[in-house]
Amino acid sequence: MQLSFAWKVRIKLITIKNEDSINKMKQAGEIVALVQIELKKVLEPGITLKELDTIAEKLIRKCGAVPSFKGYGGFPGTLCLSVDEQVIHGIPSKRKLVQGEIVSIDAGAFYLGYHGDAAFTAAIGSISEEKARLIEVTEASFYEGIKMAKAGNHLSDISHSIETVVLKAGFSVVKEFVGHGIGRELHEDPAIPNYGPPNRGPLLEPGMTLAIEPMVNMGSE
Repeated sequence: MQLSFAWKVRIKLITIKNEDSINKMKQAGEIVALVQIELKKVLEPGITLKELDTIAEKLIRKCGAVPSFKGYGGFPGTLCLSVDEQVIHGIPSKRKLVQGEIVSIDAGAFYLGYHGDAAFTAAIGSISEEKARLIEVTEASFYEGIKMAKAGNHLSDISHSIETVVLKAGFSVVKEFVGHGIGRELHEDPAIPNYGPPNRGPLLEPGMTLAIEPMVNMGSE
């Protein structure tokens, strides 16, 4: 599926956060990071997706937060758990993870009126060299995107840097789904695709809060 992305972002809808708001978002993000740390301790063949979801929900609520995803658009779980070829939005179930699989774990926490949202992809036991490289390249593209997320750059500079890393590695980016702004709402403007030319879209400003979400496929388009 080929999609074009028009870099005509409604700048007036991009919310600029003040220092207090950003500090609250940091706390929400720290809760999400804690969830990631705890889940990494139990990721092994035989654990079910539902067990991971339960661990995450209990921890988020113990921290005084609310799972961002649960009930959002009717989504039934705390985590989005996507195995192997599934890209995003996998629903927690009694399915057991199997040796050699990879699983994307996306978690969100709503705390003090703001959302934190982050994902990582983990190996279940030993995985193939190709899957390991997929994780490595995706992570590298994420950090290149972050390097471009600074005041004075254009929004599409983030997108272009992600795509450049991915294509150079011989992989391709998912064009159907994008990153997004985040704050009081889980999904805010602007949309942040993982592809496109540089120097397009609004200029980045201090106080913008963005969820950068590279999604990568093995092989070319």
